[in-house]
Amino acid sequence: MMEGIRTVIFDLDGSLVDSMWLWRAIDIEYLGRFGIPMPQDLQANIEGMSFHETAVYFKEFFSLPDPLEQIKADWNRMAWDKYAEEVPLKPGALEFLKACRAEGIQLGIATSNSRELVENIARVHGLKEYFSCIMTGCDVERGKPAPDIYLAVAGKLQADPAQCLVFEDILPGIQAGKSAGMRVCAVDDPYSYPQREEKRALADYFIEDFYGLMP
Repeated sequence: MMEGIRTVIFDLDGSLVDSMWLWRAIDIEYLGRFGIPMPQDLQANIEGMSFHETAVYFKEFFSLPDPLEQIKADWNRMAWDKYAEEVPLKPGALEFLKACRAEGIQLGIATSNSRELVENIARVHGLKEYFSCIMTGCDVERGKPAPDIYLAVAGKLQADPAQCLVFEDILPGIQAGKSAGMRVCAVDDPYSYPQREEKRALADYFIEDFYGLMP
């Protein structure tokens, strides 16, 4: 898998950290404030959207009275403590980061999450020393499955997409990495378990955890 790879780019939620469960809980709690039950297909409808795009979707679809900046601030506040205290790295992820650094492989993060939460979790887990570039969906024009964010990270790192490996846990993210001309490894995650076989078919590789995945 690592042959010819000089740059590794991680999605964050569900790929590098075990956090997808958190957002379903936040969506239920947040919509409950307005007396709105969470639709069963909500998570599927917002997969891959940037933090801002998701706020726009919520405001328009649910006719929320709060302005967009208030919606995003509320989500950040609700998620902050959970990210700091309840969200672990994926099994073997830290060992893999260390191995990549030892081999001189560049590392980047390309996430749909907010800048505030990414910075928080990077601080909690001591990740900043490993990553040369952290970009969010709000830094580019289009969210996943468009390739924008992966191409932006590669551009920032002056990396050839053909020498980049992406780790992703959801189908829109896998599509984004493939559209960017990169190799993609699908990461197993309970949240996307029903899509497991689709992920295997679409991605170049599939892993259940990072143990043993060393350059």
